[in-house]
Amino acid sequence: MSDETESAGLDFIRQRVADDLASGKHRSVVTRFPPEPNGYLHIGHSKAICLNFGLAREHGGQCRLRMDDTDPSKESYEYVDAIKRDIEWLGFEWDDVFFASDYFEKLYAHAVALIKKGLAYVDSLDEAAVREYRGTITEPGKPSPYRDRSVEENLDLFARMRAGEFSDGEHVLRAKIDLAAANMKMRDPPIYRIRHATHYRQGDAWCVYPLYDFTHCLSDAFEGVTHSLCTLEFQDNRELYDWVLDHTDEPCRPRQTEFARLSLEYTVMSKRKLLQLVEDGHVDGWDDPRMPTISGLRRRGLTPDSIRRFCDRIGVAKHNSEVELALLEHTVREDLNERCPRVMGVLRPLKVVIENHSGAAENLDAAYWPHDIDKEGSRQVPFSRELYIERDDFAESPPKKWHRLAPGAEVRLRYAYVVKCTDVIKDDAGEVVELHCTYDPETLDAAPADGRKIKGTIHWVSAKESVECEVRLYDRLFSVARPGADGVDFLEQLNPSSLEVVKNARVEPSLLSTKPGDRWQLERTGFFYVDPDSKPGAPIFNRTVALRDSWSKLTAKKAASAAAKPKSPGSSQKAAPKPRQVLGDEAKDLVARHGIGEDEARLISEEAVLKTLFDSALPATSNVTGLAALLVNDVRRELKKEAKLPFGGSKLAELLNLVEDGTISGRTAKDVFAEMARSGERPKKIVESRGLAQLGDAAELESVVARVVLESADLVSRYRAGNRNLLGALVGQVMKATGGRANPRAVNEMLRQKLG
Repeated sequence: MSDETESAGLDFIRQRVADDLASGKHRSVVTRFPPEPNGYLHIGHSKAICLNFGLAREHGGQCRLRMDDTDPSKESYEYVDAIKRDIEWLGFEWDDVFFASDYFEKLYAHAVALIKKGLAYVDSLDEAAVREYRGTITEPGKPSPYRDRSVEENLDLFARMRAGEFSDGEHVLRAKIDLAAANMKMRDPPIYRIRHATHYRQGDAWCVYPLYDFTHCLSDAFEGVTHSLCTLEFQDNRELYDWVLDHTDEPCRPRQTEFARLSLEYTVMSKRKLLQLVEDGHVDGWDDPRMPTISGLRRRGLTPDSIRRFCDRIGVAKHNSEVELALLEHTVREDLNERCPRVMGVLRPLKVVIENHSGAAENLDAAYWPHDIDKEGSRQVPFSRELYIERDDFAESPPKKWHRLAPGAEVRLRYAYVVKCTDVIKDDAGEVVELHCTYDPETLDAAPADGRKIKGTIHWVSAKESVECEVRLYDRLFSVARPGADGVDFLEQLNPSSLEVVKNARVEPSLLSTKPGDRWQLERTGFFYVDPDSKPGAPIFNRTVALRDSWSKLTAKKAASAAAKPKSPGSSQKAAPKPRQVLGDEAKDLVARHGIGEDEARLISEEAVLKTLFDSALPATSNVTGLAALLVNDVRRELKKEAKLPFGGSKLAELLNLVEDGTISGRTAKDVFAEMARSGERPKKIVESRGLAQLGDAAELESVVARVVLESADLVSRYRAGNRNLLGALVGQVMKATGGRANPRAVNEMLRQKLG
């Protein structure tokens, strides 16, 4: 499909559906969402939900909800109910719920039919031998000794497998396809296995279960699915999907199309890892507000609208990329700012006594909505002799440009008067416990009559009338953007500050009757959601998101601190960083729409060549952050040497996509870019002509890893004894054995699994 088609407003999947309807290939659209009921749905699933249900809704079609429940060891009704609840909460509905387990008899019959056609056989090799016989990417597989069993013997063995005569793993039913196929998935893949386990719906009726690639395509066909949408990891499965449909007697022929899955910073999407977090007690259940599960996001306070808006914003692409968490947070702030009334709350109260106040509470008008929101509403807040302010809004020895309260300083109380601190009361330990102030009664909604300037405004609550509450301050679950990368145990990268529980916080009395599910903005603090654990008169507030990106500010502070450290003798001295420049409207739009960094957005918006390349590359890649980095670093560097570049945006997108789909490493991409800048050749052609592609076949890589493990017995023994630093040495051995063509991350993961 051309860039022009995509730029017309349709992503490649919607364009394909539109073409199928226009050509008469399909008269209606039927999609499906087929989760496995072995865990709770997470935000990655929300993208698939929005796409499948949304696509059907756009064309007046149907989206099937199907539980892909063919693994009895992990599935339960708890997960089925949670899946249905999450989809409904996101705003989608289905006509009926389908279960792959309801098709077991039909699937079994299709497997028997394949045996009768000579297209399937019972193999008695164990799992390790099956992998060995499958061959490598450069060597064809070799036939199993059991591949030529007669049809009669295969039918007998398969029936006995179903009857429960054999133990788990003793036999497997394999499709008989092509042992020399370039696609390893086609080298006689297993389609049925023995598993003696009680199924949550079928009980003990079955002890043989169909595998995913056999079940998935036939279930689609049974349900009349027209467009089977999968994430990119199933791209190689498509050939097997089509083979099964070609050789079974089903009139419906769904078409599988792959799209990029949603990968998000500072979290994990693996159900296995999420389950481990729950079972090991690192979080408080699947709905812990720190979890990326939809139920966790719901309890944190995100709205269905914000998640749907986020999925729409990141779009549908052909290549995997990682989305910055800041983009999700920006989308959530944008949504909550439009729907949350503003109130005042004090998280860490410091008592203030207004000495010249009469003591009688005075009700002041306060607006619920900011001026830039087209909504009206107000409430009254009591102003009395004793108040609470935020402890952080007072400094006994204030720094320069401090515009909050300090001894002898004045500040305005939000919606109220100007107050001046006259005395500081401390306890025996020297801690400030109370402030004495005076107020100017002529400054309600007015500047001081004598013209003095009041630069600061702080929030407050009445001490007597305010409501005591608990506040839970949630932050990112992990302290690094890519947990588990480079062979590190992801549990070691949990953020110890991901939850702070603040007791004895105070909110204004208008929140006394708030109930679970309500959302509020606490002024100057953040957006909050009333947790289901709340009791009448004792609310619990979960912070959904702060008003600003405090994480990036903390990172900048650390970087500035590191830069300020004295250099060692002889080291080069760098110039002090320039002050941050104000972003223009175009740069702000780039940040808001694509989530790229402010500095990158400013350069791209200000330099015409970069902006042209950005706009032309954008429709062809989903890696927007990578595109921005490539432009402001490599491309700008090249422009300093050559006024005219021998490539355009499409080639930059192609280069990024080669990295994203794992064809080449990031380091190799540097070399490819250098050659592309020299010759103008397409990145893909450079990679092919120079043999730069990474080793992409999992089976071949697994074979190399197994060989290295066997040949490095001493390193392996020391690693298992606790010397985890040796993992790098083992990775190096594998990289050497593959001539540097293996993906280091894949090697890391495979070695960690192999070594336990």
